[in-house]
Amino acid sequence: MTPLTRITLDPDVMEGKPCIRRMRITVGTVVGLVASGRSIPEILAAYPYLEEEDVREALAYAAWRVEETEVPIAK
Repeated sequence: MTPLTRITLDPDVMEGKPCIRRMRITVGTVVGLVASGRSIPEILAAYPYLEEEDVREALAYAAWRVEETEVPIAK
């Protein structure tokens, strides 16, 4: 997988949720907009500080997280 350089996790920004370039817009917000039928141009118009690659990386990150498997550690 190509490294995702635009997705950041910082406990001081949005309680550590995955965000776009340390801004206060979460990956979940972007993915939710796409899921609700918004096009990339519509998202960029609503959030002019975002770039097309931000939206694409948010989707790639979400796809990666869905496929990730968490294995419980035995106690």
